[in-house]
Amino acid sequence: MSTTKRSNTPGLVAEVLNEYGSMTRDKVKQYLPSGSPRAYLYELLADYPGRGGKMMRPTLCIASARAFGAKPEEALHSAVAIELLHNALLIHDDIEDESEERRGRPTLHMLHGIPLAINTGDALILLGLRPLIDNAGRLGPRLAMNILADAERMAWESVEGQAIELGWRKDNINDLRDGDYLNMVLKKTCWLATILPSRIGALIGTRNRINLTPFIRFGFFLGAAFQIQDDLLNLGADKRYGKEACGDLFEGKRTLMLLHTYRRASADQRERIASILGAPREEKSAEQIDWLRALMDEHDAIGHARGIAHGLAGAALHEFDDIYGKLPDSRDKRFIHGLATWVFERI
Repeated sequence: MSTTKRSNTPGLVAEVLNEYGSMTRDKVKQYLPSGSPRAYLYELLADYPGRGGKMMRPTLCIASARAFGAKPEEALHSAVAIELLHNALLIHDDIEDESEERRGRPTLHMLHGIPLAINTGDALILLGLRPLIDNAGRLGPRLAMNILADAERMAWESVEGQAIELGWRKDNINDLRDGDYLNMVLKKTCWLATILPSRIGALIGTRNRINLTPFIRFGFFLGAAFQIQDDLLNLGADKRYGKEACGDLFEGKRTLMLLHTYRRASADQRERIASILGAPREEKSAEQIDWLRALMDEHDAIGHARGIAHGLAGAALHEFDDIYGKLPDSRDKRFIHGLATWVFERI
């Protein structure tokens, strides 16, 4: 049974995110190269990393390492790699999703065109390998290789998840179960957002002496709750969220809310939903999106998704007890525990 204290969770989570996030950002800057072609590559490389973000992924990596007894510096290279890879995938995702905003500004491809944006994403992936290679000098070659192997698995899981989601949109598939969505999110979101950071931290903190399987369950439950809340926030996005309101509906993303609405809709409504989702983004009208949004409310799709998200967060806390419960109480342990409620409090 966990002995984790439940004191001032929102303040603690924000404090740790700020501390470890700042530490990661400072280190990221050391990895960002300069030179020529500056206007076509190196300025673009620094764009998304410089826009901020909540820094949950690198912070979870460092906190997990510290909870298992490591020094923050020992996890910093891995945290930087995670942040660089995250930003690389964001660039590619924005292109594939035809997104127009990221962190309150136009997406990279909207600013510079798709070819330069793709090349920048490719470069950030390559750049993300450098801190993983540098792990060998601090952690030793064996542990560094295990971390690299886990990052490679994450990359495959992520591209498989992205392929599933893009395939649904390409073929306009709508008759999907909640389990289909959750399997896609496990791959596309959870491996990078929560599974890999917590696993790498544990590897570093235990010096490779830990069973990593339970972290898949913990990371799935926490990461899926995070993604569902992200989908919910998108329906009423404001400037603090950093993306356009109902952008997911314009992009045709299959969320829990959309799938629930489709299942509950009449035959005529299903036909109209499929027609809207099958159209290119530029052909979708605000009136069509408003109709979809109203239909979600009619079928309580938001309540349905929130219920699943809260259930997943509760399951994450159960897995937390199994993984971290016997560790000594610490600020980092409390931070990880607090993420299960923070995912619903963030903007």
